[in-house]
Amino acid sequence: MPAERFDFPNAHGQKLSALLDRPGEEPRAYALFAHCFTCGKDIRAAKRIADGLTALGIAVLRFDFTGLGSSEGEFANTTFSSNIADLVAEARAVVTIAAPSDPTHVTGLFKDRLGEIGAKGEIEATLAGRQFRISRGFVDDLAEHKLVDRIANLRKALLIFHSPTDEIVGIDNASRIFAAARHPKSFVSLAGADHLLSRRSDAAYVANVIHAWAERYLEVPQLAAEAPHDPNTVVVRETGEGRFQQAITVRAHHFLADEPVDVGGLDSGPGPYDLVLAGLGACTAMTLRLYAERKALPLERVTVELRHGRIHAADCEDCETKEGMIDRIERAITLPGALDAEQRRRLLEIADKCPVHRTLTSEVDIRTVERPEADDRGTRGG
Repeated sequence: MPAERFDFPNAHGQKLSALLDRPGEEPRAYALFAHCFTCGKDIRAAKRIADGLTALGIAVLRFDFTGLGSSEGEFANTTFSSNIADLVAEARAVVTIAAPSDPTHVTGLFKDRLGEIGAKGEIEATLAGRQFRISRGFVDDLAEHKLVDRIANLRKALLIFHSPTDEIVGIDNASRIFAAARHPKSFVSLAGADHLLSRRSDAAYVANVIHAWAERYLEVPQLAAEAPHDPNTVVVRETGEGRFQQAITVRAHHFLADEPVDVGGLDSGPGPYDLVLAGLGACTAMTLRLYAERKALPLERVTVELRHGRIHAADCEDCETKEGMIDRIERAITLPGALDAEQRRRLLEIADKCPVHRTLTSEVDIRTVERPEADDRGTRGG
């Protein structure tokens, strides 16, 4: 759905410009996105994370702080304290993304001019390509906030995202936040990501992890009108984001499917064939685990690697089809453990007996019917 634009007053009555990203159905929860020091609500990472969360049923409010973007007021008159006042204080869980462990980290952006700020009371500074007026009151207020102490008394579930290659805010900041926080706390490494999550796949990954993590701490109701009555039914629904993004519901589990960017997708989730391979791989590993337990085999953690492709039927000696193209799945299984040759041979035989393998290699009857749309009361039409 299109984002809803509106203004709301801050603690001093100045209008803050906001966007509310809503899912297509009744929101399962709400997230408040507080952007970085020099950014606004429209930065790509904020939009992409909001898109990912709304696709999973979570509404997202993002807004420009006082004096930034389209919000009223002067940035030079703001402080870290006033920015905190702009936020809603009733959050049940908190997520940080590439966050510094101390507000004074901000002063590193203009550390060579701190003396000038002290002498003049205010300067014009260029930060991230934009002009800002930095006041002495802003700098002094930063020093008053002992974030580590606040984190220790947060008393909320905390999830920390940070990239070990972040060149703006070093990974040591995440370490300090994690060390200061009390449980429940979690850390997720964004290996390879930059500070602003400029790569679409990084933002989509953050959204997916936030959704899965929040399920544990938020009392989110199941969608009565949307959830299938049969727990064995998988529901796939277009999100309206991008050309291919799909929201998938499997019992209480929610995740995205998509296509890579190079074929027109957002790369916000695995593709259809990725899911097929994942199903086969999971079934293979589970089947081997059951067999190993039953036979008391010293099998350690199984790894299954799979690839899908198309080959000429004539190149397949064991295939009944001899013309045209056929699908080929290459499956490589790693079987660690003190196993002898016979045990390894038998395990590979068992791998071919997993239920999903049998389904893919047997005749499958797929019957398609049209299901009427749900009416306004959440019931199916006749």
